[in-house]
Amino acid sequence: MTEKSEPTHSTDDLLDFLYRLGQAYLACGEQTAHVELQIRRIATSYGARRARVVAFPTAIFITLDGGEGERVTLAEGPLRKLRLDQMADVYNLGTEVQGGKIPISEASARLTAITRSPARFGVLGTLLGHIVLSIGVAMILNPVPEGILFCAVLGAMVGVLKLVMNEKSLFSVTLPVLAAAMVSAMVFLAVRYGLPVDPIHVLIPPLVTFLPGAMLTFGMIELAYGDMVSGSSRLITGFVQLFLIAFGLAAGAMLAGFQLDGDPILTPDVTGIAILAWFPWIGALVFGVGVFLHFSAPKNALPWMLLVLILAFTAQRLTAGVFGSQFSGFFGTLVATPLGYLIHLKFKGPPPMVTFLPSFWLLVPGALSLLSVKRMLSNTTEGMEGLVSTVFVFASIAIGTLLGASLYKFLSERFGSWQLQIGRVGRSPERKKK
Repeated sequence: MTEKSEPTHSTDDLLDFLYRLGQAYLACGEQTAHVELQIRRIATSYGARRARVVAFPTAIFITLDGGEGERVTLAEGPLRKLRLDQMADVYNLGTEVQGGKIPISEASARLTAITRSPARFGVLGTLLGHIVLSIGVAMILNPVPEGILFCAVLGAMVGVLKLVMNEKSLFSVTLPVLAAAMVSAMVFLAVRYGLPVDPIHVLIPPLVTFLPGAMLTFGMIELAYGDMVSGSSRLITGFVQLFLIAFGLAAGAMLAGFQLDGDPILTPDVTGIAILAWFPWIGALVFGVGVFLHFSAPKNALPWMLLVLILAFTAQRLTAGVFGSQFSGFFGTLVATPLGYLIHLKFKGPPPMVTFLPSFWLLVPGALSLLSVKRMLSNTTEGMEGLVSTVFVFASIAIGTLLGASLYKFLSERFGSWQLQIGRVGRSPERKKK
């Protein structure tokens, strides 16, 4: 029997690393219950067997007992969101440290390097990615040549705005409002001066990355598992962001001279091209490539991202005609969620968050939440109906995500050796192997 080696780290060092890793998980948009579970497991691996963790989207509490009394820390939530490559590195690091084999000093240095790493494709690649994903969404919604070209121009403008303002935390909060106002003003001015584009379809693509689809979806899942504080805060934050986007759109329209009592420029005479049966799927692929570039996805992620996108998009399109667009997102995430876990755990692909987050941005789109802009700008009652429809969309996607994860858990327990931990189920102690 080998003698157990003494730890090479102090309790304070371990506590510092754990709260920073918790912040990184929260910056990935992870459920708070899963963050708590991961932090407790890692603390146990490094000898702190009575760790207590409470995580919220904006704060994390950790208590450790290293034998010399309890150490407690309260840390603020993440200051900014992470890119897809950073998410993958954070999850991979979390998996490695669960074995307790990496010195805490090395793990802490790696975490610092991850959070400070530059975008894989640089400034130009990030900007090009935003243009490409805007084109992809435009190809799906309404493939009019003039509209696609105009979306590319608007996507470039919003991409530049994000690059300039995202580095300045003071202005990053107002970024969605300013971007929506800029896009709305440009669109309505273009239509007023004779450019043959449909505002309802051109407004959406440049703003799709601002839609808080994942935030609202995970908020509903957390509410379903009893995390009332975390779930409610995510939902409120997400809906506030939607209202801010809608406010920006209304402000831009008024700056362009559009009147709220119903202006004829809102419904111009636009003749679209004949939509080929496979054209929307090409748009989904283009969108996936744009997300890969703009959010700096890891090297091996593109094929898996495109696979999940295409299958989720196919499920949504095939069911929309039967159940309606409001509920078709349920079937898209029902496919995307278990597929993301399967790719990561059975085929050694990127973490699930990397593969199915792009699906949220494609399924949730503003397609419904922003397509009701016409009604919101012209009639208060119809605007409220559009808001209710948006709630149904996010609810259906949240339920699809929840059932998709449960489906994978059931199949893995029945046909595989790995068991998926989701929601509050992950809080219970692991079963001993017989």
